[in-house]
Amino acid sequence: MSDERKPDQAKPDARKPDQPWIFRTYAGHSTPKASNELYLKNLAKGQTGLSVAFDLPTQTGYDSDHPLAKGEVGKVGVPVAHIGDMRTLLAGIPLGKMNTSMTINATAAWMLSLYVAIADEQGVSRNQLTGTVQNDIIKEYLSRGTYVFPPQPSMRLIKDVTVFCYREVPRWNPMNVCSYHLQEAGATPVQELAYALATAQAVLDTVRDSGEIPEEEFGQALARVSFFVNAGMRFVTEMCKMRAFVELWDEIAEKRYGVTDPKLRRFRYGVQVNSLGLTEPQPENNVYRILVEMLAVVMSKKARARAVQLPAWNEALGLPRPWDQQWSLRMQQIVAYETDLLEYGDIFDGSREIDAKVEALKAEAREELTRIEAMGGAIAAVDSSYMKQRLVEANAARLQKIESGEQVVVGVNRWTETEPSPLSGGVGGSIMTVPEGVEREQVEALKAWRAARDAKAVDATLTALREAAQEGRNIMEPSIACAKAGVTTGEWGDTLRQVFGEYRAPTGVSRAAAQGARADLTTIRADVARLSAKLGRRLKLLVGKPGLDGHSNGAEQIAVRARDSGMEVVYEGIRLTPAQIVNAALEESVHIVGLSILSGSHVPLVRDVMDRMRAAGLSDIPVVVGGIIPLEDEATLKACGVAAIYTPKDFQLNDIMAGLVQLTDPDLRMLAS
Repeated sequence: MSDERKPDQAKPDARKPDQPWIFRTYAGHSTPKASNELYLKNLAKGQTGLSVAFDLPTQTGYDSDHPLAKGEVGKVGVPVAHIGDMRTLLAGIPLGKMNTSMTINATAAWMLSLYVAIADEQGVSRNQLTGTVQNDIIKEYLSRGTYVFPPQPSMRLIKDVTVFCYREVPRWNPMNVCSYHLQEAGATPVQELAYALATAQAVLDTVRDSGEIPEEEFGQALARVSFFVNAGMRFVTEMCKMRAFVELWDEIAEKRYGVTDPKLRRFRYGVQVNSLGLTEPQPENNVYRILVEMLAVVMSKKARARAVQLPAWNEALGLPRPWDQQWSLRMQQIVAYETDLLEYGDIFDGSREIDAKVEALKAEAREELTRIEAMGGAIAAVDSSYMKQRLVEANAARLQKIESGEQVVVGVNRWTETEPSPLSGGVGGSIMTVPEGVEREQVEALKAWRAARDAKAVDATLTALREAAQEGRNIMEPSIACAKAGVTTGEWGDTLRQVFGEYRAPTGVSRAAAQGARADLTTIRADVARLSAKLGRRLKLLVGKPGLDGHSNGAEQIAVRARDSGMEVVYEGIRLTPAQIVNAALEESVHIVGLSILSGSHVPLVRDVMDRMRAAGLSDIPVVVGGIIPLEDEATLKACGVAAIYTPKDFQLNDIMAGLVQLTDPDLRMLAS
């Protein structure tokens, strides 16, 4: 049989493979020095880009010694309080050759200023720098909660970063439109498409309308807007969603903004695959989930991610260890280098099923975009709580499918029998913990930094920053001057707070549609009614989120289910101090308090709340805690007086509601005692 081929019919394996995407792991913890050591190890293992995780005080513009920072320092990322911390974090890393992604939003301008200041120290030209600041404040209002300023000043800051990068750092992405956290908050594929694209439009409209970039060069600025997306377990749908993103972005860039060069209209995105679906029971199953989710964003060449970072198998348990991150990095390398994936064109072209699904997603996303546009755009849809309300409803529907078994989650609501996992019994347990004393050491180092710097230079640069903010001038160069003078993150944040004010986003809970019909609440409603009659008034629950943790999805779902069960619910949103929570419990005369903490700061924050409850004479009110809480910490919390603890394995919300009723019923509590 002849094997002759025409020149354009070369064997597939003769084709030069495509270059793989950038390999990243999302990392940062405890101290800049420890994080730097981790980065250098990961780069030596084949990681090709940095993805920096900052702790919550850094993300929200506070210094490590601020009262709101208590218990949060170094927990979900690295604390960066000043240029000295950034210098330590990046030691030994040549910034002119590194592609760095920083997951930072409200303080994005400040972290980029510190990064540029370090590049200036290294003698690296600003036009050599490549990387990304996330800088997507709209999704913070909707899902992640690390916003600081009101919407309009926040959009102004994003515009300032965009214009600065266009002029000074042309290879840097000044904004990474982040639909990742929208899906983590329960967004459907259509919502993820529509809300992310509406966000991009809001930012680009702000930049265009400022007139600070020449009209004929606007396409260059648009081309630097990148996206950061999520990929879940529904492989075909997720892959089609990415193809829809590519086509819709091209359409928006050409029709809305008049960009004629197809290269400038390319949809460029990085991805972290879904963490929402990672399970605490049988966590070893998460390895397969992560692989399937990654394939959805690398198999379709036309919609292939430019950068991929994968969670670790044990992130539903706590902070992953270096070995766990290595495992996820090796997964990327095996797919890129051991398979033939990169040797072919798009293997989904011409598929009727794929094309039909893509067109359906695009049609629905256009409808939602039109609806948001009619409201006045993404900012108006935030202020009215429309988008937040829709996300709360979508997440409630997702959870109810899991509760009912309609959506199968292996090891959680089906096939729950299991053997003991040897992965969870390694040296030091199955997760990494932040050492005791990190916060104290960071605070002491911060005080020493303040004492050693030139106070007059600090005051002068902060005055210049305040004036730039007040006068509407670009704040980037004044911020870089602040960085070089030794200004701290908290001082930068406080200066802009004085000018712009602060903001509390709508929770979306009160307006979320009732879900009672699907949740089968007949029994729990009857129990709540009986207990309310016994108490002489409606059972009242306070849902509180102490500290800086803004991941409010779980708290919102508890609040919605409690409301639908007949309870009166007090929920004031995120970022409350323990004192504020205890004061609310006192003023509202609640019967039970529920605390939600996912940042790893549960022990110090809960201990503080419990001490204040006792001091206020509220020790008879039961307190329950929910979050990602390692088993070894449960005994500590119980010793503090916590009545019950709920973790991701407790997915049956009605069972949680029944537990709240039992804890609050005075007769049942007396029997239990």
